[in-house]
Amino acid sequence: LWRFGYSARLLKTNHSRTAASNTSFPAVWMLLARYSGKIPGPFVVVKKTTFSTMPETVEDKADPELYSPHPGVRGMTLLNREAFKRTVVVPALKVKKEIVNSLLKSLKQSVLQRRGLKRVVEDPEDEDNRLVILDPHKIPGFSLGEAEQQVLKELSVDPEVTRYNLELTYENFRSEEILRAVLPEGQEVTSGFSRVGHIAHLNLRDHQLPYRHLIGQVIIDKNPGITCAVNKTSIIDSTYRNFEMEVLAGESNLVTKVKENNIAYELDFSKVYWNPRLSTEHGRIVELLKPGDVLFDVFAGIGPFAIPAAKKKCRVFANDLNPESYSWLLHNCRLNKVDTKVKAFNMDGREFLRGPVREELSKELPLMKEEQKNAFHIVMNLPALAVEFLDVFRHLLVGEPCSAAALPTVHCYGFSKHEDPAKDIQERAEASLGTSLDGRCSTYPVRNVAPNKEMLCITFQVPADVLYKRPCPDEAKPASKRLCTSQGFSEEKLLS
Repeated sequence: LWRFGYSARLLKTNHSRTAASNTSFPAVWMLLARYSGKIPGPFVVVKKTTFSTMPETVEDKADPELYSPHPGVRGMTLLNREAFKRTVVVPALKVKKEIVNSLLKSLKQSVLQRRGLKRVVEDPEDEDNRLVILDPHKIPGFSLGEAEQQVLKELSVDPEVTRYNLELTYENFRSEEILRAVLPEGQEVTSGFSRVGHIAHLNLRDHQLPYRHLIGQVIIDKNPGITCAVNKTSIIDSTYRNFEMEVLAGESNLVTKVKENNIAYELDFSKVYWNPRLSTEHGRIVELLKPGDVLFDVFAGIGPFAIPAAKKKCRVFANDLNPESYSWLLHNCRLNKVDTKVKAFNMDGREFLRGPVREELSKELPLMKEEQKNAFHIVMNLPALAVEFLDVFRHLLVGEPCSAAALPTVHCYGFSKHEDPAKDIQERAEASLGTSLDGRCSTYPVRNVAPNKEMLCITFQVPADVLYKRPCPDEAKPASKRLCTSQGFSEEKLLS
């Protein structure tokens, strides 16, 4: 090396000047490679020629924020898609068009892999060439690694990396990238939502509300099939299980069609309760049912338990207090051709249990035989209040207890913020029933509703000593006390 009059240090510091003026530089480069065992990084640098049909104002960095929208959008509340444009410099290789496909296969880990961006573009300087765009995060410092160089050598491709000015527009950014760029720095960005047909249902935080219309439009833009975005503006009304909402962007049509577990439902999302996150739970309960079983759905909504159960050839009694839910329940039964298999009611849950449910159980249970396989299931999916309804089962029936196998199975849902949610919901259920469920129940975690708030399902057969009240001897009691036989009340309760 000293015979050529160079030192490694001089080669490093004077590379650009020497490369331009000294014709013996390539020989020195290869000689240095022979002595060092590899070609040093500083020599595999980008070609200085830059070309593009893009604007000249560019960001010349391959940093973690490379794919962030233009910083000028910060604080935007009315969506201006043009303001998101940004031009960044990315590495590219000049390749003969005949070998582009081979190069893409061989360098697939290093080639740009971002949806919506082209990996191969025309070379404005040579129509026989193409530019293969590389991922700037995989090619730090615009320098190829040894593996990439070996691939290029085998394909006879010039290893020099070219700078290419890549224009990014609103269409190229993901929704979370857009919202992160718009909302104030350091504030939580939520781009998640529940999809209900063509509707995106958001639960925005207070700090996001000034940007709510922009957020709604971004969700519509970035999710094909979504044409309406709404935000919940109040907690769920525990009476009718619906909530007030605001249309943030798109059409105001809130009547939609959804499909769950291969069954179609139609509903007015502004007037009834529907939660797509419960799809798995609906399927789990229906899977427990067998043809011929009887299902009492106390808080049926538009029918996500009732209709698939009816399709499974179960006998179904479905109830909901909300007149709108009752109307859509009837509609969906007709839509799915099970309207003759579902008896629908529009009653308070307690009235439904004390009326149609008690009537059916009183008629069917005495006829049950030990070997009979059909079962009775009672679903109570009103997690805010259902556990409190369990006291209805106290002495609901009058007479001699049926066989233990025939006792109805209850699937009751509840919320819990307790550190031990399963223990909490069992204790609350026991308090309502007035008996212990130790060894006689199971709890199933359904979903996490909020931080430190769980939704669970507790399943148990109603104990015979809870469900039944021995009949009063009519002859020994006055008429006023004989009401206990027909209404299921104890003498003590009547006297109190």
